[in-house]
Amino acid sequence: MNEPESRNKNGEALAQRVREAMYARDRAAQMLGIEVAEIAAGQATCTMTVREDMLNGHDICHGGIVFTLADTAFAYACNSRNERAVALQCSISFAAPARVGERLSAVAEERVAGGRTGTYDVTVFGPDGATIALFRGTNYRVSGSLV
Repeated sequence: MNEPESRNKNGEALAQRVREAMYARDRAAQMLGIEVAEIAAGQATCTMTVREDMLNGHDICHGGIVFTLADTAFAYACNSRNERAVALQCSISFAAPARVGERLSAVAEERVAGGRTGTYDVTVFGPDGATIALFRGTNYRVSGSLV
């Protein structure tokens, strides 16, 4: 195995350990049924099925729930290298409603990382691949590690 391939394998293994450690303590994600489907250095995909108790007064998924799904993917991507990070700023734009029974996927990707901050984009997709929301977050690295 060449050196970049070896580093990538080590990075994937570390990201998996971070996912396990974070998820064991992530009571909000567990309560909402959010699953961390994929994780690698600087990226994560989280999934969730919209339930009846997640609907707002318009009978669509509450925006705060969609935000939480995106924020969760952002958190796992930010922390995937075992450097503790918290959200500094986040914003979301909603493109389409999500309805009960739909399985949503939030795909987080690192755009810029340097110093103590990083910027990540998260796209929330519906079951048909349509964009439900676009989220951008900036993280701040704090001291410590997760594993």
